[in-house]
Amino acid sequence: MAELVNCPNCGKLYVKALRSVCDVCAREVENKFDIVYKFIRRRENRKATLDEVVEGTEVEKDMIVRFIREGRLHVSQFPNLGYPCSKCGKNIKEGKLCGDCTDGFSRDLEAGDRQKAYEKRKEDREKAKYQTYSSMSDRFNRNR
Repeated sequence: MAELVNCPNCGKLYVKALRSVCDVCAREVENKFDIVYKFIRRRENRKATLDEVVEGTEVEKDMIVRFIREGRLHVSQFPNLGYPCSKCGKNIKEGKLCGDCTDGFSRDLEAGDRQKAYEKRKEDREKAKYQTYSSMSDRFNRNR
């Protein structure tokens, strides 16, 4: 169901249905997309980097990154167009993290899993040791 909300960009009231911004701001976003798309479609701009596109179109970097992440701009067609990794800033073409940062997180998770397994084995050994001492004590007390 649609609800009445304020536009996060301009603050105007609008009925939120399919869009997350009002009609005026949505048209502005579409105009910016058209500017960027026309710029990178020109033969001389097809190998432009993100910074060159920002400079040539005067469209905000975050807006262009949003177009890429939404799949509206296909970076496979533009070899130098990408956006920075959220962790290290390396230029990437999909997701939020580059391969190196993803691998680093995977290694950290595996190390955490290994540490948990080590702690569990240590706890199990302590329990086994206690049970051994307990059973030895029971046998000793029965023999008295």
